[in-house]
Amino acid sequence: MTAAALSNPPLRQGLRSRRWLLWGALLALVLMLLGVLVFLATQYEQSRDQVALERDAVTVTSDMRAALVRNVQTLQSLHSVAPTPDSWPGSAAELLAQHRELVRLEWRGIDLQVLVHRDSAYLPDLLGQLDRAQALPDVRQACGNAQRIAGPSFSPSYFWPMRGGQGLELMEMCLPLVRSGVPAGFLVATYSLPGILSELTQKDLLRDRGLAFTEPDGTRLALHSSVAGSRRTLVASSLLNLPGHTLMLRLESPRAVRGLFPNVLTAVVGALTLALLAVLGLLARDMRLRQRAELEVADALAFRQAMENSLVTGLRARDMDSRVTYVNPAFCQMVGFSAEQLIGTGLPAPWWPPELVDEYQQRQAVRLAGQALPREGWESVFQRSDGTRFPVLIIEAPLIDAHGTQTGYMSAILDLTEQRRVEELNRASQDRLQATARLATVGEMASLLSHELNQPLAAIASYATGTLNLLEGPVGELPQSDLQLAMRRIGEQAERAGRVIKSVADFVRRREPVREAVPPHSLLDAIAPLLGLQAKKLGIRVQTDIAPGLPAVLCDRTMVEQVLLNLARNGMQAMPEGDPSTASGLRVLTLALQQSRLSAGQEAGEPPRKAWVEFTVTDHGQGLSEDVRDKLFTPFFTTKSEGMGLGLSLCRTVIEQHGGALTFEPAHPRGTVFRFTLPTG
Repeated sequence: MTAAALSNPPLRQGLRSRRWLLWGALLALVLMLLGVLVFLATQYEQSRDQVALERDAVTVTSDMRAALVRNVQTLQSLHSVAPTPDSWPGSAAELLAQHRELVRLEWRGIDLQVLVHRDSAYLPDLLGQLDRAQALPDVRQACGNAQRIAGPSFSPSYFWPMRGGQGLELMEMCLPLVRSGVPAGFLVATYSLPGILSELTQKDLLRDRGLAFTEPDGTRLALHSSVAGSRRTLVASSLLNLPGHTLMLRLESPRAVRGLFPNVLTAVVGALTLALLAVLGLLARDMRLRQRAELEVADALAFRQAMENSLVTGLRARDMDSRVTYVNPAFCQMVGFSAEQLIGTGLPAPWWPPELVDEYQQRQAVRLAGQALPREGWESVFQRSDGTRFPVLIIEAPLIDAHGTQTGYMSAILDLTEQRRVEELNRASQDRLQATARLATVGEMASLLSHELNQPLAAIASYATGTLNLLEGPVGELPQSDLQLAMRRIGEQAERAGRVIKSVADFVRRREPVREAVPPHSLLDAIAPLLGLQAKKLGIRVQTDIAPGLPAVLCDRTMVEQVLLNLARNGMQAMPEGDPSTASGLRVLTLALQQSRLSAGQEAGEPPRKAWVEFTVTDHGQGLSEDVRDKLFTPFFTTKSEGMGLGLSLCRTVIEQHGGALTFEPAHPRGTVFRFTLPTG
């Protein structure tokens, strides 16, 4: 301390006060250490006495168990000494006189009927209040267990009233009797619980102590001795495990009051002082570790928050009562509400459309009932704060805490608006490709259409010329029948040309896809005019094979007609003229309709299967090479010089959109068979 400090009275007074404060803190610490010392010494002596008492309780139960085992051996010898009911009572009386814990012995038959019995001379009025039949359920239970384990078995204890308002807690022991390998009944010994406590224990060990049998809740069953009224009592319990039953023994002892030993005080004070210094060092180390851990946790939280803020996926956490506990910025931006507006809200959620509240409530009830939700998620519709609707994909999983308990649900929400827009663009592009393919098909058939239309137009012109020639003659000589025939022929040929033009117009017209129930044969009838044109030009005979009684198929008529036409035209082009050579020179393209093998052959009693109709287009051309088979459905792959390579790819897409499948396989003896299936309506 410097001179300036000593010459400054206020500073000196402050230092003195600080010194007294430190001494006072030291004195308080010493008093606290002494108090802890006294407490620890007391606890140590008490715990030592408690351990000794518990050890004595275990010794008492061991002595009882050993004595009861010896009694079983003695009772077994009783049956050997007195094998007949006449000789048995005398030997039983001698045994009862030697073992005061036994109050009754009975020899019962296999049916548990009493053959002979003997009561203890120390309790002659045992059955003076109640008949022995009242204890038959306990006897039956003990003998049943004894018969199962082939050895002695004890029943639960029960209270047996006696005259004068007194009673005993009794317990049955049943021992199976066997003579020459044949069951000879049961030996039933009735034990008195107070007798067990008084006769099967060491008297020196129980001096000044209390001993009793108790229930697990502390209710006394039988009392041998008790400690004089003192609050300072130690209690130890031990289980007496017997075959068929377990008793709880309670041993009490008064707590001894002892002084403190100086060596113990010195050792404890030194230990506490060292422990105090060690604790201070540990506290300083713990504070450094805690600060480091807090910094790491803060960094981790900042990193997680940065990740969550950068996500475009909405995150939402809810507790088991469906109240929102957490939302990330992406979810708030998605629904148009702030985090403060959403945290704590329950059901119905503010982002639910009003007309879908009941449906969403039911789905939430299913979730809270514990039913598993699809891991791949499910689609739903949300409403923004401005009322606009948008589709979402919800992926939800249980929220588990560190103890393994579910505390709620964590949901990831994806906005599907952009995905739906892309899907719509893809669908529109697919429609345009299909329309382009149809237009390309019609373009290839333009020459055939002109040839087919020339015939009805030439016929119309011929009939019109003939009609004019008839009209140029005298009016009175006009043959009415010829005029009527000519006009009828003109109408028929005009109708024929109209059908050809209508079939082409229906085929190339773009429209919204509509699925309807269509008879399968009508799909073949619709493409027959267009198919017949090319077949006539190539000299190919088109053969149809339609199974009777086919149900209607659920499909988009125009799309399926395009598939059939593309497959049929490909089949015709696979059969060039002269290959294969036949005697008649005819080449055949077969179109067949039949019930699919997936839905045929259903056995009685089986659940109903989904019905399918199978379409097959069979040609007898050169077939497909191995390289062509691997790339057959690849877009823009074609073996034709003028082809686009989109026909079969679009055909497979159309069939798969209907839920079916387009396959191919070799035909016999040569050629290719294309098959596709459509569901029935």
